[in-house]
Amino acid sequence: MKHTSVFLVGLMAVGKSSVGRQLADELGYSFYDSDHEIEIRAGAEIAWIFDVEGENGFRERETQVINELTPMDRIVLATGGGVVLREENRRVLSDRGYVAYLTSPISLLAERTRKDRRRPLLRDVDPAATLETFARERGPLYESVADCTFMTDGSSIRKVAREVAQWHRDAIEKAES
Repeated sequence: MKHTSVFLVGLMAVGKSSVGRQLADELGYSFYDSDHEIEIRAGAEIAWIFDVEGENGFRERETQVINELTPMDRIVLATGGGVVLREENRRVLSDRGYVAYLTSPISLLAERTRKDRRRPLLRDVDPAATLETFARERGPLYESVADCTFMTDGSSIRKVAREVAQWHRDAIEKAES
């Protein structure tokens, strides 16, 4: 059975954490950020985990956190941009809650990440080209798990959160009728 929780997916810098915090406030739910939870459990930053354990080690930790958090009800979970790379994560997200896919133009995401050194997959590369590649590879995966898609460009965080909240309330009402 699906819980009433909302799971946010999308590329890095699309606004999952920012929208997620506002959305949790709007719905009266608890907010979690999977990357933050990984850092708490590891006692280290994501960049360090990538450096020491590689991307596969990070993805193992991510799957564990997703499996721990998604059985909870009445939460908003902002996931990492690569969470959809594992079929197990896609299945868990789809089965356990309502999935909202946040999207934005690559040019805007590249601008948001231009000076961000905390994102290991964008270090020492052309962020726009990397984000474009991720969009091509991950876009169909986001779409495969999404119950609804929301554009985050040009809108305030609060406006997007309200749109997602209204969609979520409508989906819950429909499921209960």
